Amino acid sequence: MEIDLRYKNNLKYFFFILFAFFIASRALAVEPSEILGNPQLEDRARKLSSNIRCLVCQNENIDSSDSEFAKDIRLFIRDQLIEGRSDREIENFLVSKYGTYILFKPKFAGYNIFLYLFGPFIFILGISTIFFLFLKSKRGS
Repeated sequence: MEIDLRYKNNLKYFFFILFAFFIASRALAVEPSEILGNPQLEDRARKLSSNIRCLVCQNENIDSSDSEFAKDIRLFIRDQLIEGRSDREIENFLVSKYGTYILFKPKFAGYNIFLYLFGPFIFILGISTIFFLFLKSKRGS
């Protein structure tokens, strides 16, 4: 069954407009009023914001989130940078207030060492178990 050419062109326009709206809605959520005048501070703020998780949204950083929480934290980061705080000081404050879950890339320290090393350990244990069971079955037959 052939689609009429008029409808085919209309479908192209429809999907183009739908795609344009989708792309526009996913633009970074940083509002123009939030942008710092100093380009170095703005770069630091963006870098920090991209590593901070929005606790309201699901798996989204605060740089691309539209929530009020994300906006408040973005403004907090920019205020702290203007006051002269280092990136580590800002991250440490946020971690002390919200826990390590707020970081997209948690530090390799404390309980996280166990989590980072447990996966590879279990993988190696599983592979070695399969290998020894395979050798045992070869000897038995």
